[in-house]
Amino acid sequence: MSNYQPPYTITSKILKTVTDIVELISEFDYLQRELITPKLRKKNRIKSITGTLQIEGNSFSEDKVTNVINGKRVLGTLREIEEVKGAIRAYDYLEKYDYKSEKDLLLAHKLLMQNILENAGSYRSYNVVVGGEDRITHLAPPPNRVPYLMGELFDWLKDTDEHLLIVSCLFHYEFVFIHPFSDGNGRVGRLWQSVILNQYKNIFSAIPIESVIRDNQEGYYKALEEAGSLGESTPFIEFMLEIILDTIKSSVKSSYKSSVNTEDKILKRLRENPKTTIKELAEILNITTRAVEKQLAKLKKEKRLIRVGSRRNGYWEVIDKIEKNT
Repeated sequence: MSNYQPPYTITSKILKTVTDIVELISEFDYLQRELITPKLRKKNRIKSITGTLQIEGNSFSEDKVTNVINGKRVLGTLREIEEVKGAIRAYDYLEKYDYKSEKDLLLAHKLLMQNILENAGSYRSYNVVVGGEDRITHLAPPPNRVPYLMGELFDWLKDTDEHLLIVSCLFHYEFVFIHPFSDGNGRVGRLWQSVILNQYKNIFSAIPIESVIRDNQEGYYKALEEAGSLGESTPFIEFMLEIILDTIKSSVKSSYKSSVNTEDKILKRLRENPKTTIKELAEILNITTRAVEKQLAKLKKEKRLIRVGSRRNGYWEVIDKIEKNT
């Protein structure tokens, strides 16, 4: 049983944002299960990889990251290319990591940095400071304390009963505070938050939180500094929960758009070939037959589509709504 308790305060803002996230997830959960295609999941994973790398100064765009994934030749520095390859390896394991395993976190760092650092997958052996030439924003604990502090953090992670939405943010901050590696700390911290969130709901494997952090990078670093000055992670938890909420809202909007596009594609296909089967529609649209059935039921309920004849020998009739002048 861990005696360590990271300092933080549950504020009304934290409680409200957690409630908002939980409510929105129930809506997105249906969309994710029925409408998010493998193609869209891959696109969101590319957004996550690009976002987390760009925060650290990597110049690769989503298109260039896609080209690396597809084995195409790209222009860039050797380090940038290896950073992309490492991130691809590490994120490919996102759903396989045990979020409570320190060993798995070390594996994640090794996958990320194996062709960049000689000590990839091992804690640092020297002092580090965070900041620019003008000022130091954080003096990390000495290297001889790192294994002990990481052990404490994982012991707490195994024992805590706190909501995993809050745990993910809290771990992210505490990890970055310890700064256990010589390089790659931010990337591992963001990855491990996604690993914890995926444990809460696996829809988070399809939500590109890192890209929204990238779009709010100034606020991200400000929240880290505020938490450091306060001596507890509360400001960072509040900030990251807002990021999670904003990302889900954006994903829901994107999924609704995908749903509308799916409906339009179904109607277009049935106009062209009214005898198209559900199985054929599923193959054409790259979604499950169950998802097609739900879309057809919705279109029938909206009186935009009717079934004529039997299931085996019948056909679909598309009802095009025409407004009449009165």
